[in-house]
Amino acid sequence: MSGFLPDHPGADVRVSPNFTPRRGTDRPDMVILHYTGMPTGDGAEAWLCDPVSEVSSHYLVHEDGRIVQMVRERDRAWHAGRSSWQGNTDVNSWSVGIEIVNPGHELGYPAFPKCQIAAVIELCRGIIERHGMTPERILAHSDVAPGRKVDPGEKFPWAILARAGIGHFVSPANVRSGAAFGRGDAGAGVEELQSMLAIYGYGVEITGSFDAETEIVVAAFQRHFRPRRVDGIADPATVETLRRLLWALPERFA
Repeated sequence: MSGFLPDHPGADVRVSPNFTPRRGTDRPDMVILHYTGMPTGDGAEAWLCDPVSEVSSHYLVHEDGRIVQMVRERDRAWHAGRSSWQGNTDVNSWSVGIEIVNPGHELGYPAFPKCQIAAVIELCRGIIERHGMTPERILAHSDVAPGRKVDPGEKFPWAILARAGIGHFVSPANVRSGAAFGRGDAGAGVEELQSMLAIYGYGVEITGSFDAETEIVVAAFQRHFRPRRVDGIADPATVETLRRLLWALPERFA
């Protein structure tokens, strides 16, 4: 494929060879947001278009708000890697991937510029309208690959996106003291926590034991939905925020 017309009006096109046909669907129903985690946006763009990398994304949003499309939305980009959501382990086939230029946690992790976030909102709106996506299907890379990935991270302004009608979000409960679940705890309360996380979509085994896997998933949940403290401990604010999200889901998922 030598070129294509962008799905998003106004996007630049730079074709990546790293894609395949979607499997099991011809229409995505998820958006996965990433950060690039590289020193420069130009370097990230080049890497996503390099056949040696074996990675790609449908879109990249530069710090100045410029949008580049690299893979058509109808095709399967290679952005999510080993991941799962609501039991689906082929997230790439069901999603549109958006890389947001930011050097990430290992390189200083600056705040996301306002113009960049405005561009992400505009891009997401178009994708959602084109494919009829529901708010709870706009997710972080860290949601579908807990522990393995932490992007776009706790500084990403999910609340701003929610106010613009993008994503599923509730006001996080205030951090406070109280009974909490952590590594080594077990019992009905832990089982209920794991069940709620699994109902929402996270890949966590329901064992009733708060193990390392559960701690990783709780931290991923906090990074997206309760970012004030990301420690993997299921404190009262974390559990209450999770309950609020479940209550706010469309009736078919409640």
